[in-house]
Amino acid sequence: MIAGFIFLRLRGILGKRSGFEGKASPQFKETLERINNPQKPKKINESFNDEAQKEFIKGAKIAYETIITDFSDNDNKIVASKPLLNGKIYDQFSQALKDRNDRGHFAEITFIGVNSAKIKEHKKIGKILNVTVDFIAEVITCIKDKDKKIVSGDPEKIKKIYDTWVFSRDITSTNPNWQLVNILT
Repeated sequence: MIAGFIFLRLRGILGKRSGFEGKASPQFKETLERINNPQKPKKINESFNDEAQKEFIKGAKIAYETIITDFSDNDNKIVASKPLLNGKIYDQFSQALKDRNDRGHFAEITFIGVNSAKIKEHKKIGKILNVTVDFIAEVITCIKDKDKKIVSGDPEKIKKIYDTWVFSRDITSTNPNWQLVNILT
């Protein structure tokens, strides 16, 4: 009886083997490996070489289109491009949209495309890299009032726009995203 009691107590404490030991998923193994063997984070390439500039321009074109269309859509709200804007620019855009909304106006835009995007200059100040980009793009845009009457622009005419924007990024950050920090034109 004593042996049976000890056996039941051990079984209760240690559990029983069911025969299914299962294999851990590869993701679990990778996560467990990272936890057990932490490594230093990879150092971000601080140089802004030709390859980095080409990659930056690709992203800048996407950001430009996103910001322009978000600012110009008819809901008068900044939604999609908010993470791409620093606080100052976001506040300026929001105020302009509020003013437009208060007048009862809304914008319609068809973004045709970016004809060119060229880095005008780039400079590193401490750990911040600022890149100034000249954009030439084509859009069809007009502002309408609440009665859908055209206030400005032409919904049938392609317009060339010339902009110079400054993007910024902390090069020590693990976040690869850039933010629009200034509009020069």
